[in-house]
Amino acid sequence: MKSNKKQSRLRRARKTRARIANSGATRLSVHRTPRHFYAQIISNADNKVLATASTVETALRSEVKNGGNVEAAKAVGKAIAERATKSGLEAVAFDRSGFKYHGRVAAFADAAREAGLKF
Repeated sequence: MKSNKKQSRLRRARKTRARIANSGATRLSVHRTPRHFYAQIISNADNKVLATASTVETALRSEVKNGGNVEAAKAVGKAIAERATKSGLEAVAFDRSGFKYHGRVAAFADAAREAGLKF
């Protein structure tokens, strides 16, 4: 059975999420599409979303011209870190959802770290 690019990414995502679930940490999950970048902080205990940020939001959409580039990912990283610290979170486990750690994903992570989130 041949696997395609999406199936491979989802397989990697499942493995990462299993490791994070075993650690019991709150996870910072990201998803990227060609046009937008999304981030959620999800509680491991009850699978509830604690904070979200994405380029679809009007506040971030007015900040960035294009939602599918590195600058947009940096804006989302800064926003999610601010919302996390506002809700009392300091440390999370980074769940990159099987995406490679480069480009927009790396820019997002760096911006979230600079804004005070630890992972």
